[in-house]
Amino acid sequence: MRKMISWNVNGLRACVGKGFLEYVKESDADIFCIQESKLQEGQIELDLPGYRQYWNYAEKKGYSGTAMFTKEEPVSVSYGLGIPEHDKEGRVITAEFDDYYVVTCYTPNSQDGLKRLDYRMEWEDAFLSYLKKLEEKKPVVFCGDLNVAHKEIDLKNPKTNRKNAGFTDEEREKFTRLLDAGFIDTWRYFNPDLEGVYSWWSYRFSARQKNAGWRIDYFCVSDSLKDRLVSAAIHTDVLGSDHCPVEVVIGD
Repeated sequence: MRKMISWNVNGLRACVGKGFLEYVKESDADIFCIQESKLQEGQIELDLPGYRQYWNYAEKKGYSGTAMFTKEEPVSVSYGLGIPEHDKEGRVITAEFDDYYVVTCYTPNSQDGLKRLDYRMEWEDAFLSYLKKLEEKKPVVFCGDLNVAHKEIDLKNPKTNRKNAGFTDEEREKFTRLLDAGFIDTWRYFNPDLEGVYSWWSYRFSARQKNAGWRIDYFCVSDSLKDRLVSAAIHTDVLGSDHCPVEVVIGD
């Protein structure tokens, strides 16, 4: 049985000052993934006894970045998608284990005015191709801040956000395509109709107090792992970032 947690920490150094290490210890996950570390190499030393640490940094300082901490040593670890134009921002780490791959991903945000929507569309296609290529060898578990609320149920104010980054028809359509390609959104698998549970809240307008949030952090798995899904959780009570951790447990 493996317990996995994913958390967009929105600046790891700030999050460490708000209880990050205590949470990692207390959650006792077998695999702990983070996104948006906003670090360069050598800017932080994390004391995580029992975990191996793998880091992918953006070329641009203080931007993006991912990490994965694992108790078990992976068979292999790779960084990025293997496509130079997509691999400058430290967005993907893939760890291979005996029976499946685990991928942590920080999907590019389409940004205000949808400045990066075209790039985002290219990224989505490249990421899906990458996942399907991995699947030729073994099943895949992927997690992270995917920067999309899939359905209206996944955010508090769908009507007013229709044309905003993270809830455009284009982004939602790409996520539908990804699921149709043979992946399961584990939270929705266990909670098909549950409303009002989100993983991100704007720092503005007291959004978190009002629970005016979005569910944009996910654990998805290959269809072939469906029977091994034990549970999925969204830890809305955990503070320290504008996102909260999400979790999946996969049985042997």
